[in-house]
Amino acid sequence: MAYVSNNSNDESPTVLIVDNNAMSLQRLSNLFKFKDFNIEICQDGDKAVDEYIRLDPELVLLSLDIPSLDGHLAALEMREHGGEARIVFIAPKRLATLGADAMVSAGAVACLEKPISAASLEEQWDVILGPIPEAPGLEDLDQLYPNERIKVEKDDGPFELPELPGLPALPGLLLPDELSMELPVSLPPLSVTSLPNKPSKKSNNKLKIILIILVLALGGVGYYAYSNGML
Repeated sequence: MAYVSNNSNDESPTVLIVDNNAMSLQRLSNLFKFKDFNIEICQDGDKAVDEYIRLDPELVLLSLDIPSLDGHLAALEMREHGGEARIVFIAPKRLATLGADAMVSAGAVACLEKPISAASLEEQWDVILGPIPEAPGLEDLDQLYPNERIKVEKDDGPFELPELPGLPALPGLLLPDELSMELPVSLPPLSVTSLPNKPSKKSNNKLKIILIILVLALGGVGYYAYSNGML
């Protein structure tokens, strides 16, 4: 994120303030407004390098602990692109040693401790406006932070799944080929238990006829005996 103050003046020098702390940005902006600077603000180290190239500012106030690209590496990339900007590191007390080392490496003109007041800025003002040192850290920039820091992975097409190893046969289990067995061609005949024969209809009719004959015979004999006075 980068933006410019509303009080810009084409004849005034430009200061690029790079910090992601809102209170620090507000404090530094107010300090440099009194010094009649055009204020450019950025909150991202990588974006700050782009803004530095675009603006070619006279002064850069650069915090060490900023996102995407820390202040030290951002300063080295700014110095690599040339320009006459004076770089001032700003850092809290806990990063004072790191700030001093970064100042030497990037050829910064000063390192100010946060929170920065008008009095502390005035104490270092002559140093800030002094000569710009060399930046010995540029010789090691490729090792510190290669240019191809974000490598785009080559598209090798559809992702292929690795071939899975064969599964071992479990003991006691039949494999699919062993499940096919030949059934016997002929099966033994089934033994069927014989059921008792039912009496046929012809036998029943014959028995009825015999009974009828017997009844008729007996009736005839009785009638003959009664007619002859035998009974």
